[in-house]
Amino acid sequence: MLILVRHGRTAVNASGRLQGRADPPLDETGLAQAEALRAVLPEGASIISSPLVRARQTAEVVAGGRPVEVDGRWVELDYGDWDGLPLDGVPASEWARWRSDPSFRPPGGESLTECGARVRLACEDLSDRARSGDVVVVSHVSPIKAAVAWALGVGDESSWRMFLGVAAVCRVAVTDRGPSLRSFNELGHLPTPSQSVIR
Repeated sequence: MLILVRHGRTAVNASGRLQGRADPPLDETGLAQAEALRAVLPEGASIISSPLVRARQTAEVVAGGRPVEVDGRWVELDYGDWDGLPLDGVPASEWARWRSDPSFRPPGGESLTECGARVRLACEDLSDRARSGDVVVVSHVSPIKAAVAWALGVGDESSWRMFLGVAAVCRVAVTDRGPSLRSFNELGHLPTPSQSVIR
């Protein structure tokens, strides 16, 4: 099973700003979410993480002292000049263009297509391991949506139709017939429901 885990909350999440490649640590709530994740994830799974601090902190809590592999392909989408902006700080015309064109890049950033290409390669590379055992990947909203799109065999534009909460879990079974999405946006493990709705 390939188990996709979004990192716990940071102060940037809590403030409703785009985080991208900014690298803040988990806040107190995020650390509690990481502990809650550990309780619902399989013991003995391989643990892979994005290189960003918020993902590595979450992965280290989940791992409970076991090794964590870092794979740069699971890093968050690069929002470029938009990193740190509030959601309403992006001009409406740019949001509309971004939503309609997966090859659109925020200024100085990365497109959904580029993110999807690197994540699909990472998923294919993990397929054999996920067929024979549990692999937990701790990542970010855009790469996880890209991995779900890979599992469903749909395009990168589908990410705009998905909502993924902070510290959410998605499960993808990998068999000889290919990947199969088994769950999406699991949030029942979180200490309080209000913690699940932060972007």
